[in-house]
Amino acid sequence: MIDGLPLARLPSLYIFLDEGGNFDFSKGGSRYFTLTCVSLYRPFRLHTDLDTYKYDLIEHRIVPRIDMQYFHCADDNRHVRSRVFSLLANSVPHSSVDSVVVEKSKTGPALQPPEKFYPNMLGYLLRYAVNKASLGAGEVVVITDSIPVAKKRRAIEKAVKTVLAEMLPEAVPYRVMHHSSRAHYGLQIADYFNWAIYRKWEHGDDISHRIIASQIRSEFDIFRSGVRHYY
Repeated sequence: MIDGLPLARLPSLYIFLDEGGNFDFSKGGSRYFTLTCVSLYRPFRLHTDLDTYKYDLIEHRIVPRIDMQYFHCADDNRHVRSRVFSLLANSVPHSSVDSVVVEKSKTGPALQPPEKFYPNMLGYLLRYAVNKASLGAGEVVVITDSIPVAKKRRAIEKAVKTVLAEMLPEAVPYRVMHHSSRAHYGLQIADYFNWAIYRKWEHGDDISHRIIASQIRSEFDIFRSGVRHYY
C-alpha cells in the first residue's frame, strides 16, 4: 500500500534516458555532460502523432525521398527537427522532463572514471524524478538506449538498481532495460529533449529549448556552486 492505495492500482512509471557530451575530461572533451530523463505514464499520447509524421515523411514526394526509420535529433534535418519539437511542446505533459547538467571541469579526479561518474549523476537524476512522480508508481521501468560497452553497462545497471532499491518502498517492483532507440518513441523523445538542453549549455543555443521549456521540470547544474558533489 502507498498512501492507502494498493500497488496494483497505481500506474507503471516509465523513465526514458538519454545523454549528451562525452566522458573525456581533458580540454579536448565537451565542456558539459547532460543526462536527461522523460517520465511518462501510459497511454503515450504522442506516439500516434510521431508515427503519423514518420509515414508522412516517407510518402512525401520529394527527391531524394526520406527513408525515415526513427527520429534522431542530431541527424534529422532542420524542418523535421522543428516539426518534432512542436509535437513535443503540444503533447508531452508539462513538467515531465528532468536533467542533470555537469560542468566537467568542476568534477574531481576521483569521480571522473565513467564507472563512477555515470552512476553518481544517474543516481541523482533518478532519485529526483521518481520522488516527483505525480501519480506515484506501481512499478518503475527504466529504459536506456543500447549500451555496447560492457563495463559501462554494468555500472549503469548497478547504479539504477541501487538507487531504486534505496528510494522505493520495498513492495514497488522495478526493471532496467537497454533497448535500441528505434524500439521506443520514448527514447527518441528523450533524445530530442536532451539535445535541446545540451545545445543550450554547450553552445549557448536555446532556440529549441525555448519551445519545450514548459515540459522541463528541472535542469540542475549540479556543480553550480563550484562545490564538488558525491553521492
